[in-house]
Amino acid sequence: MIKSLLVANRGEIACRIFRTARRLGIRTVGVFSDADAGARHVREADEAVRIGPAAARDSYLSIGRLIEAACASGAEAIHPGYGFLSENAQFAQACADAGHIFVGPPAAAIAAMGSKIVAKTRMRAAGVPVLPGYAGSEQDLAHLTHEARRTGLPLIIKPAAGGGGKGMQIVRELPELAPALAAARRLAESAFGDGTLLLERYLPAARHIEVQVFADRHGNFVHLGERDCSIQRRHQKLIEEAPAPALPEELRGRLRAAALVVAREIGYLSAGTVEFLFDGGEFYFMEMNTRLQVEHTVTEAVTGLDLVEWQLRVAAGEALPLSQSEVCFDGHAIEARICAEDPERGFLPSAGQLQVLEWPHLQSVRVDAGFASGDTVPDCYDSLLGKIIAWAPTREQAAARLAAALTQTLSAGVHTNERWLRRILRAPRFLEVRHDVGLLDQSAAEFAGPRTAAPEVLILAALALHGETESGAAAGSPWDLADGFTPNLPGLVAYGLSWRGHAHAVELEYLHGRPAAVTVDAGARVPLADARCSGAVVAARIDARRRQARYHLDGARVYLWTADEQYDLLVEDPRTHEFSASAASGGLTTPLPGVVVSVPVAVGQRVAAGEVLMVIEAMKMEHTITAPYAGTVGMIHFARGDRVAEASELLELAREPAGS
Repeated sequence: MIKSLLVANRGEIACRIFRTARRLGIRTVGVFSDADAGARHVREADEAVRIGPAAARDSYLSIGRLIEAACASGAEAIHPGYGFLSENAQFAQACADAGHIFVGPPAAAIAAMGSKIVAKTRMRAAGVPVLPGYAGSEQDLAHLTHEARRTGLPLIIKPAAGGGGKGMQIVRELPELAPALAAARRLAESAFGDGTLLLERYLPAARHIEVQVFADRHGNFVHLGERDCSIQRRHQKLIEEAPAPALPEELRGRLRAAALVVAREIGYLSAGTVEFLFDGGEFYFMEMNTRLQVEHTVTEAVTGLDLVEWQLRVAAGEALPLSQSEVCFDGHAIEARICAEDPERGFLPSAGQLQVLEWPHLQSVRVDAGFASGDTVPDCYDSLLGKIIAWAPTREQAAARLAAALTQTLSAGVHTNERWLRRILRAPRFLEVRHDVGLLDQSAAEFAGPRTAAPEVLILAALALHGETESGAAAGSPWDLADGFTPNLPGLVAYGLSWRGHAHAVELEYLHGRPAAVTVDAGARVPLADARCSGAVVAARIDARRRQARYHLDGARVYLWTADEQYDLLVEDPRTHEFSASAASGGLTTPLPGVVVSVPVAVGQRVAAGEVLMVIEAMKMEHTITAPYAGTVGMIHFARGDRVAEASELLELAREPAGS
């Protein structure tokens, strides 16, 4: 067995690999950039080595620095995790050349699947079903446009060297084709250093089914079942499950057999995933991911196996622990990816300090986390914070258990998506397996949260605020108590709270030092009793019904978690209104930190409302800044390649006079 292991990655996958390595008695070595110096994976490694500045190209994507770290730490083997260099044939070869065991397939196998163009050509020759499209070497935009018209719409454009959904563009109308090709090439060159593109017929209502395969150096190949990863947004998987539901058994068998054909065709080794699209009648080969997948956890849950342990044993030269006939499947497992993003603002990536991040503790629920309370989420990497996996005997029970686990997941300081994912798990379309890969992009509004805060939420938030004030004053003079005491009259304490642009007034009425009634937005007086605020829990009997919630206070913010939703309420201060109004009238600002990848306008240029002014890349996604109104471009404060902080003024746009 391997004695020491360097994980050339970060976040939750590094922590997950360390867990298996520790169980096997393997010494672990982590690596970190300047942005990750205090990260959880650094704390959990036996030893950690700095590999460079925050930019991934100078740290996690630097083959030379990773090899140097492995040599300096005496690591015998290198595990690439997923993302970064995990599917880079040059990295696999560099590890071998430096005398380190690469925990993954050989460089030749990675190269065979590294280009989707080459992969599809080989699989078509091997008899594996492949979608029609263009996978040729002529890559000028005129030829690609011709081939796109020949293939027909809708079609999908993919970076040939890519993975993880990055850079993909869907084209449904011909006018979209030219800008989509340009955007796909730009992202392909930025993310993978290769602008080669692949065109493929797009199946708008398909399901994404993938098969986990494994192979060793002794000629043994097995599959470990399939997964359904159809809940995606912008081609990024968010909810995955095993086994794939509602598949005819005959088709399930053919899928698994086709995946083994793919693995044998390229002389595969270690863990790999063969991905297919299923249109309800037939399946089609998409690609093979020559690495461990994010969603390997659901396969582990239904097989009882540790896939990282299998990787390490195969890398050490051992045979697969089980034959195909010995692999057993039990129950159903579903995984949800918890990401630092804001579902209420178009899923903008979020970064900053996690003031609170509490993971669930439930039976048959597993958490693979890369972050904890107090950690900082950098703005320069993937937004994945961790994964929650629920197992149960049936799919319906697994979905309910995972939804309950998401309710117990609490975060503050950084926007996260767990409540949004919970709504999907409870939706009839998901539970009845009527979903496909286009569900979230086409019907996101179905899973939006409430637009207004219920009165009881506002009341609990005000009680939490007041409870903290009273607890702080209790140790001092009774004259410091903020109970609104007035001789011979009930005490009144007023709070202004806002949520999603809606301002609310909450007036607590105190009698004999205790809350006795409350008024919300000048409405009816509601009786209030048994109000308690302790241990980060606020509770009260509001109009004869007991309500409670978890809370966290941070300056002028109140974070509140009820059984169903999370609320981030702002404590209103009338003195700030005038300043806010004047600030809002300034130039265009960026809603998130990132890097400018395109500035298609120039100073003095007249633009129409909706015209693209700037494109910013953040957390591996492009975000377009458009003109809110017609006008003339004034100063441009950032150029292509510049890093911008959140709320930075990007440029100035003088509004065009009405009627001009």
